[in-house]
Amino acid sequence: RLEDVNHSPAFFDQKKLAAFNGAYIRALDPADFVRACEPWTATIDGFDPALFGAIAAHVQPRVTRLGEVPDAVAFLFGAEPSMDPASWDKAMAAPEAGVIVREALEAFGRVDWHAEALKAATEAIGETHGLKLGKTQAPLRVAVTGTSVGLPLFESLEVLGRSRTLARLRSALARLETP
Repeated sequence: RLEDVNHSPAFFDQKKLAAFNGAYIRALDPADFVRACEPWTATIDGFDPALFGAIAAHVQPRVTRLGEVPDAVAFLFGAEPSMDPASWDKAMAAPEAGVIVREALEAFGRVDWHAEALKAATEAIGETHGLKLGKTQAPLRVAVTGTSVGLPLFESLEVLGRSRTLARLRSALARLETP
């Protein structure tokens, strides 16, 4: 009956929906997650399914919608990442940013290429400058991924590969040194 209809407007909780959706995404089998992402990853220029498969386990727990996947992994594809100017300005404003990038370029050229060794090399760079890991990895993250937030850095570097990581660090160093 019309008189029994509530006069209050309906409420739709988008945060709750995102939480539920994220829980369902995290519950997916990793192979099912990769397949479910295909309509979104197909929109990425230069997409490589093997690279995505290697990083998918780190993407899955960090997204609440499959539409977030392309932005999370776009840095892996293409020669250079899309640079966020605000992230660049913030990370590279630190006086030691250029030194960190230069020392990482040297250290990453000789370490075993796996996440633990990359992290240890970055920690060693930080220790020599009296910096914690977060401050040390900030300019490296921006130089390689184009943004200050994202997937775990060292796992991302491992998947990206040595030559592409070093090329991006060289590019960032050149940009820092150009007046």
